[in-house]
Amino acid sequence: MSKRPLWLWVGLRMTLLAVGAVITITVCMYLYFWISDYLVLQSMRPEDRAALLAGLADVPRNESRLWQLLQTYYDIHDFLPGPGNSIDWLVLYGFVIVVIPFTLMVGLYLSRPLSRQFRQIAVGARRVAEGDLSVRVSQHPRQPKEMQRLCTDFNKLVERLALYESEVAESSSNLAHELRTPLNAALGRVQGMLDEVFPLCPEQLRLVQNQLYNLNTLVGDLHLLSLAHAGQLPLHISRFSPARLVEERLAWFAPQFEAAGMQLHTALADDVVIEADPARVGQLINILIENALKYASDGRELSVAVCQAKGCVLLEFLDRGQAVEQKDLGNMFVRFWRAEQSRARVSGGGGLGLSIAQAICEAHGGRISAQRRAEGGLALQVTLPLVTTA
Repeated sequence: MSKRPLWLWVGLRMTLLAVGAVITITVCMYLYFWISDYLVLQSMRPEDRAALLAGLADVPRNESRLWQLLQTYYDIHDFLPGPGNSIDWLVLYGFVIVVIPFTLMVGLYLSRPLSRQFRQIAVGARRVAEGDLSVRVSQHPRQPKEMQRLCTDFNKLVERLALYESEVAESSSNLAHELRTPLNAALGRVQGMLDEVFPLCPEQLRLVQNQLYNLNTLVGDLHLLSLAHAGQLPLHISRFSPARLVEERLAWFAPQFEAAGMQLHTALADDVVIEADPARVGQLINILIENALKYASDGRELSVAVCQAKGCVLLEFLDRGQAVEQKDLGNMFVRFWRAEQSRARVSGGGGLGLSIAQAICEAHGGRISAQRRAEGGLALQVTLPLVTTA
């Protein structure tokens, strides 16, 4: 059964209610006149009743006899011009008075499903405002499609709020840990030099510098994510070939691929040109390459493709590493999330890479997704519009 729009859902019920009220009053008046005529017929003498019924079978030939019978048994006011017998009008008013409350009750009954749904949403919104993010509203298949869409959007909104609250709580804990690790390492090294446990030399200072560099990188990544989530990520749009940009970044990482023993397979469409921020897209490509080196080097293979599809440019990074579990695919783009048991950690990182990649895609009006490959490994797909509205 197709979902009706709200205007049709309400309109049909109100129309049926109005038509039902008119039909009810009409039937009541018909029964009133039928009963009145029946009582008059019963009050007639048998020979007059027979004469009336015979005359009605052929009115033109029995007109005079019929007028005589009507004058005898019927009220003259029934045949006068104008509204007619005031008793009939009183009966009509009486039926209207009786039908109106009944119509109101039926109308209220027909509106109960819609009212109940609104009330459920209002109660759910009040509970959400009080901090209960476990509330969900149920959908009824016979409700109008606008109401079903409202219920769906309400549930999605609450789910996003719950996810955001969980992410904020988890991110706060992870952020404290990620910041504390390099900071404690740097402070410990400085304290060791002050206590003369470590010698004060350029090598020790370089170790402190590396920890401070990691800390600065993490803060920079968090700043980028905050700008992206606020819709304030600056983009410098220009025309360029994504295939050439991918080639450049792959050449830059060639020593790391050689050290990891990974073979590269590329299918790059040189004729595709997009309007985007080359620096941000290059950062996105770097993240995906680093992700493959960190987590898929055991597969010894990486396939990279660039092509045009349905008015967009498609970037694919296909590896043969140990794939993420199906239930964890959606968590890959959550800040600080790592699949510790699914994809072995080879080197360090703050767990922000794919979150930044997603933020860059969304800033360009694109999207990034992850899928398990049937032959093993993971497929990361990036879709970017050919023209970015900045």
